[in-house]
Amino acid sequence: MGRYLSPAHFCYTLAMSKPVEKNVSLNVATPWYAEGLRFECTQCGNCCSGGPGYVYMSVEEIEKIAAHLQMELEHFTRTYVKRVGNRFSLLEKFNYDCTFLKRENGNALCMIYPVRPVQCRTWPFWNENLKTPDRWENASHTCPGMCDAKAPHYPLEHIENKRNTPGSL
Repeated sequence: MGRYLSPAHFCYTLAMSKPVEKNVSLNVATPWYAEGLRFECTQCGNCCSGGPGYVYMSVEEIEKIAAHLQMELEHFTRTYVKRVGNRFSLLEKFNYDCTFLKRENGNALCMIYPVRPVQCRTWPFWNENLKTPDRWENASHTCPGMCDAKAPHYPLEHIENKRNTPGSL
């Protein structure tokens, strides 16, 4: 015997099976940064230093970093990785700088830049920074690249892509 669908449930099921038109308004609140935001890394290193914290990594990211450094995976994980609950994070230096932050000629350089974790690649477009204009402004007090009027402008689509990247904060 087949399952009975009420008329209301049948209409809902039918409606959900139709393709949604791109210009349909879903009454989703427009984010405060809908016009985009400006950002350019100034190589200050502030996002890679300061107080204690975590740089979370997936197993795939750990493997990529180890390969980039031409290290055996086991040696890399023993040297640079700590377990935090059921996740993995990079170890920090004694002063809480990222272990791969190198300061040279007044610039902060990432020694694993081409393979840096998603968490690093999505800065400053993290959920916590995008909650309100005040949160963005507060983060900009330690990141001069977030308040530079000459910095490249990133449109909403780019920001949302970074914000929604799995592994981003």
